[in-house]
Amino acid sequence: MTDQTQHPDRNNTPSAGEPWWQKTGRWALKLAGWTLVDNRPPERKYIIIGAFHTTNWDLPLALALLSALGIRPRWIGKESLFRGPLGPVMRWLGGIPVKRHARLNFVGQMAARIREEEGDFVVVIAPEGTRKATDHWKTGFYYIALEAGVPIALGFGDYPSKTCGIGDYFCPSGDIEADLEKIRAFYAHVRGYRPENHGQIRVKPRK
Repeated sequence: MTDQTQHPDRNNTPSAGEPWWQKTGRWALKLAGWTLVDNRPPERKYIIIGAFHTTNWDLPLALALLSALGIRPRWIGKESLFRGPLGPVMRWLGGIPVKRHARLNFVGQMAARIREEEGDFVVVIAPEGTRKATDHWKTGFYYIALEAGVPIALGFGDYPSKTCGIGDYFCPSGDIEADLEKIRAFYAHVRGYRPENHGQIRVKPRK
């Protein structure tokens, strides 16, 4: 994890040089009473994980904070979502089609895509995968970042304090248990809208 402490990002106040969608995100957070934190990685390519996901309200909050930070996020979807007339729209919205049944596995597909990109490329993943309580996190985000050689940024929305943004980041070491401990330490004081639905930050238990 980095040495930096969380710091509010200019009190959510738009500046003259920002695009309209970034200004809109900042104003939306300010009007709703949220404080924005910006401790993103300096790299142009990285993965953002978001936690905790316990309500449908997390989506507009995530869109607002990402816009306010000036981030045009990419997200992952199954290939069938990108077929037909909606395909170009889904790609314009940041979607990345993934072939689930291809010989090249999901992690390999995403890591290759990230490595191939030359400019800004920020992928957002919700490791809980559900709004309901779960006994583990999906670990694809970790192995994608490890194989692609990019940092993992820790996105959050703490509802009691109305603070959101990117609080910290780290580069995966390959020791997933040690790195999950770092993630647990960061999210220990984060509370979602429904804390009883927080997913447990651990790998899937073996049966």
